[in-house]
Amino acid sequence: MRKLIIHEFVTLDGVMQAPGGKDEDRDGGFEHGGWTLPYWHNDIGKTFGELMQGVDAFLLGRRTYVTHAEAFEPMAVGDQFGDLMNAPKKYVVSKTLKKPIWRDTTIIRDNVIDAVTALKAQPGGNILTDGSSQLVHALLEHDLVDELHLTLYPLTLGSGKRVLPNGLYTTFGLTSATPYPTGVVGLHYTRQR
Repeated sequence: MRKLIIHEFVTLDGVMQAPGGKDEDRDGGFEHGGWTLPYWHNDIGKTFGELMQGVDAFLLGRRTYVTHAEAFEPMAVGDQFGDLMNAPKKYVVSKTLKKPIWRDTTIIRDNVIDAVTALKAQPGGNILTDGSSQLVHALLEHDLVDELHLTLYPLTLGSGKRVLPNGLYTTFGLTSATPYPTGVVGLHYTRQR
């Protein structure tokens, strides 16, 4: 069975919203977009690249999918990061997306949990989800997540979308912790069954 991996940038108080840009996601009046930028270190990117080596599919919510598609689809072949992000198949959960805007995309419109369960049962590499807070919550609540890769940033934001849903009781075991020079720590957890 394929592994479903959640990869998130997260604050000390559990916020995952809009790590990459000021206007990335202003839901709920969120004003702290781009909070990861002052802490960037090339080793964070290197670790993500290593994680992607086993990934052959993205599973994303519509908003994260659109943000990624607009950033990566236009990149020319030969761009190292563009090639990394464009190569996997994409699965987007959406009732409103009319047609795919990123190469090799399948839209999941209904029966999301059944569709993800079937996707995990297919042959292939790992499935990666990032961003996609509502989808992540549903995947965790239905015990479909095999690993968490949390890149923990040394700040609190006080409000915003959270990685973990309220009321979730589940157990993950720490596989590794990688400190970076900017105070960020990469945490890798595996589901304990």
